[in-house]
Amino acid sequence: MAKTVLIVDDNRYIRQALCEQFQRESDFEVCGEAGNGREAIAKALELHPDLIVLDLSMPVMNGLDAARELKRLMPTVPLIMYSAFGDTFMEQQASLIGISDLVSKSQPAAILVSKARNLVYHNAA
Repeated sequence: MAKTVLIVDDNRYIRQALCEQFQRESDFEVCGEAGNGREAIAKALELHPDLIVLDLSMPVMNGLDAARELKRLMPTVPLIMYSAFGDTFMEQQASLIGISDLVSKSQPAAILVSKARNLVYHNAA
């Protein structure tokens, strides 16, 4: 059975590209999209995804604040921070919050899918 993914990014072109990338994979299904952190929380509570991929820099509520709330509400759902921005402080914050992995937008999308697959299939035990 395919694992469900919620894609969260304020850039609709990036959301569309990520949706297309995950839809090409037979073991993933995109269950929803969100354009900011607050919307992500509402969608996650409605859709109960197996994985959430979220951007760091978004309007209304950024990725770190959304991740804090998502981990409180859904502590077992893995989160991948997919961002163009990354520094040591952000990585430390992500780790403290419980974000499972960080992937740079400069890396090929296949790396994101590979890390997602590892999180939802190999760490699910």
